[in-house]
Amino acid sequence: MRLDVDASSGVPPFEQVREGIRAQVESGKLEPGFRLPPVRVLADSLGLATNTVARAYKELEALGVVETRGRAGTFVAGRGVTSAVRSAASSYVACVRTLGLSDDDALDAVRRALGQ
Repeated sequence: MRLDVDASSGVPPFEQVREGIRAQVESGKLEPGFRLPPVRVLADSLGLATNTVARAYKELEALGVVETRGRAGTFVAGRGVTSAVRSAASSYVACVRTLGLSDDDALDAVRRALGQ
């Protein structure tokens, strides 16, 4: 894994780290199951505070790009499943918008479908 952080950039360092990792996952350079360096190790190698890298990892986890397995570390998530779910959700939202459904009605339809 290769990351560069430009201190003179107007983009905050945590965003540079987050987007650098996300781009490598999306391009396939980092495959599902790849173990990311521990927060402290990556922070030291980039000359950043540990909280900066921790924030990037936390946001990546919220996006479903990585998953933290406790003391085992942080790993690239199963990209194929995550991408398929995102795509299906986007298609569903486009469809319900076309039909003129409210967000509540759309969510109720999903809850009913999941209950089957």
